[in-house]
Amino acid sequence: MHMAKDNGCNAGEGEPNPLRHQLMKLFWMLGPAYIRWAESIMEMDGHTPKRMYLMGLLFEYGPMMMSNIKDRLGVTATNVTALVDALEKEGMVERKPHPTDRRATIVSLSSKAEEFLTVNCFSFKDRVSELFSVFSVEEQEQFLSFLFRMRDVLIDKKILERKTRSFDSKEDHTPQNP
Repeated sequence: MHMAKDNGCNAGEGEPNPLRHQLMKLFWMLGPAYIRWAESIMEMDGHTPKRMYLMGLLFEYGPMMMSNIKDRLGVTATNVTALVDALEKEGMVERKPHPTDRRATIVSLSSKAEEFLTVNCFSFKDRVSELFSVFSVEEQEQFLSFLFRMRDVLIDKKILERKTRSFDSKEDHTPQNP
């Protein structure tokens, strides 16, 4: 087992890190690296990551106000407008006025985007998830179980929403053999 030495941050010189500190550091490092890996796959397919994130967001959560998209993607209102403009020009999203707020616009996936995501989703997920093939099926099931527990903690802390298209019930916690 790897026991890293702390470089002085919250521990005495030479003391081992608590395991949760090591986990935090690895997630901090691996999260962005995994995203870069996934983005490189998107770019190979000729799609910009931000456009795919926006379509994925709408695919998972359904129609959203532009302001919510901005907050979820962590970009400016100008960037969201540009992304939506480009996707609308490609026929991938549609804009509709908000039913009760004249200032707000609702963005939803078009049937063309739904079909595109449905058709291409499996091959994309298959290529991106290739990294997990270094683990046995049992290890993948255990890892998945841990990540679902972490997700539940983040839901309880109001950082994530429970209901999405891909993960919308407790049944998702049951690993399935391929």
